[in-house]
Amino acid sequence: MKEKLKHFIDNFEGYLCVVMLIAMSIIVFLQVIFRFILKSSLPWSEEVSRYLLVWITFMGGAYGVKTGAHLGVEAVQLLLPVKARKVAKLITHLVGLIVCVVVLIISIGIIQKQLAGGQKSPALRLEIGYIYLAIPVGMVFFIIRYLELLVTGIRDFNKDLPAEDEASAKPIAAKNK
Repeated sequence: MKEKLKHFIDNFEGYLCVVMLIAMSIIVFLQVIFRFILKSSLPWSEEVSRYLLVWITFMGGAYGVKTGAHLGVEAVQLLLPVKARKVAKLITHLVGLIVCVVVLIISIGIIQKQLAGGQKSPALRLEIGYIYLAIPVGMVFFIIRYLELLVTGIRDFNKDLPAEDEASAKPIAAKNK
């Protein structure tokens, strides 16, 4: 049971993105059916789909940090010696963490202004501030994932790199000699 709970928590963002993507797909499919077959439309479908996509973006981004799926210049990193490569990864994670903290702070201010202004979405009549919660919630998950990477990177700093990292670095280094 503990193992299943740990697996769920480790992959929470991924599961949430899958659920939101399925919901978004169903809503868009229903909109197509209503518009072209029933000659009517669901006035809220486009708005819900758009907001789900925003949430998927931020939650998926955090999941991408966890899985190492974000873009990077790996060729440059592979040219570095092992210790320098580890330092570069730690610096990258630290910069990512700092950026996420700054975005979190700024987004909280934006949400407070939105809630004070009382702006509502056109179709659903939801407070825009609640919709913008995707940003700080996503940033909290980003921060958690960057902290995990930093702690793991510092803890494992003196351990050897995985064999596949060493193997992939050799052909690049050999070409540049």
